[in-house]
Amino acid sequence: MGRLDALRQFNLLKWLREERQSRKLILFIVFVALLLDNMLLTVVVPIIPSYLYNLDESADVALRNNTLSQQDAPGSFHSIVSLYDNTVRLSGSNATARTTELVPPTPAAAAAAAAAAAAQQPQNSSDCPQSTSKLLNENVKVGMLFASKATVQLLTNPFIGPLTNRIGYQLPIFIGFCIMFLSTIMFAFSSSYALLFLARSLQGVGSSCSSVAGMGMLASVYTDDEERGHAIGIALGGLALGVLVGPPFGSVMYEFVGKTAPFLILAFLAVFDGALQLFVLQPTKVEPESQKGTPLLTLMKDPYILIAAGAICFGNMAIAMMEPTLPIWMMETMCARKWQLGVAFLPASISYLIGTNIFGTLAHKMGRWLCALIGMMVVGISVICVPFARDIYGLILPNFGVGFAIGMVDSSMMPIMGYLVDLRHVSVYGSVYAIADVAFCMGFALGPSIGGSVAESIGFPWLMTIIGVVDIFFAPLCLFLRNPPGQEEKIVRFKTHINTVNQILHKHTGIWKSWKARSTNILQGCRFWIVVLH
Repeated sequence: MGRLDALRQFNLLKWLREERQSRKLILFIVFVALLLDNMLLTVVVPIIPSYLYNLDESADVALRNNTLSQQDAPGSFHSIVSLYDNTVRLSGSNATARTTELVPPTPAAAAAAAAAAAAQQPQNSSDCPQSTSKLLNENVKVGMLFASKATVQLLTNPFIGPLTNRIGYQLPIFIGFCIMFLSTIMFAFSSSYALLFLARSLQGVGSSCSSVAGMGMLASVYTDDEERGHAIGIALGGLALGVLVGPPFGSVMYEFVGKTAPFLILAFLAVFDGALQLFVLQPTKVEPESQKGTPLLTLMKDPYILIAAGAICFGNMAIAMMEPTLPIWMMETMCARKWQLGVAFLPASISYLIGTNIFGTLAHKMGRWLCALIGMMVVGISVICVPFARDIYGLILPNFGVGFAIGMVDSSMMPIMGYLVDLRHVSVYGSVYAIADVAFCMGFALGPSIGGSVAESIGFPWLMTIIGVVDIFFAPLCLFLRNPPGQEEKIVRFKTHINTVNQILHKHTGIWKSWKARSTNILQGCRFWIVVLH
């Protein structure tokens, strides 16, 4: 059996060596990288609000106990309820031992003692939080924590894009795996807000390396526009699957196992992906692009690229605003349990997975601009309908619409970024997908940070109304992506005009030369007859 297993392992390694340059294997690696990145992104959504709230409650209980112990005078008396004989003992707190006096318990004293004992217990024993004002204050802390990842990723992307043009895509995507693994381990064992904030920020660096290098790698190996759209749709399916599995996986594991368990499982899966990258991609090799890409600033000045990036940003900003604020709103208005906080995002995750797989191919046929326009409209309408839900079942339809529409937008705009580079610039994709990831990160950076403050100030319903209106008003800009002009078309048109002018000049020059020759012959003939007549 040992030899047979060794033979099977050898065959697997041999197959991996032969298929090392296979486009499907590269697509699978990018799929798994995006899956793990977004599982780690969303697994914290149901865990962090409840965990931070419990941390604050525990800190308040400890502070209350210390305050009460410091206020106790040496000669004061305390009422102690004896569970053994149902009596109340009044005892002094002097340093010398005293004989306690047994007093029969009165109903008022027993009720007061029970209330005091209940006050000492943590307040998370019930599904409904006891302090609504404290819960609203969690909006800002949770929003800043969630936004830290996208903010760091936003700052890192402009450096990762040009870096991939110089050293290739293999090494950055492997560095992204290493940083992601470290961030996952930190999440598992962090027990303070500062360490959780650091882990979330560190994840932004790893996510920048993985997403920019992964999308650029796919665009470079899938050169046909239709095939590229299909491949990017499959890769976004990994992103969607991570978003789908993350919240319910995190909430169920946190409810029944603990905070550490989901992150350790993700760390194990990350090791598998890293081993696959190390063997297939060989990240030790540096493979720069064969041609120099368009500078990042030039791409950022392209209005068509900016419109596509804006659609990605504002479309994802809607769900980014919901991530930190929807669980807190559910805890406040629905008395939602821990597992419900993550399951509420399940319809959006399922519909996003469906949308990216359907419109990865369909968007090319119906027009990516039209697909993005409809998606932005549906996102706006669905987000506005979210606050009308009165229980978790009322969130199913609007959340399904949000996820499906964002899937339409992402599966349309990600391929069109590569198409715009092919059409209007040099076909090197690291920088343009850095811009796409910057747009994605701006949505997830501004969304939680601004959304948490706005929800605390004017409420969750108004927050959803504002972002919904913004998405609806942005949608008509997608019309400009219907038929963007290319630089090659301008050059061809210019050359055509030059050739036409040259032909006209050449034609007129020929006519002029023929008339000049004929006039010379006529003059010579006239001179001959004049000589003869004389």
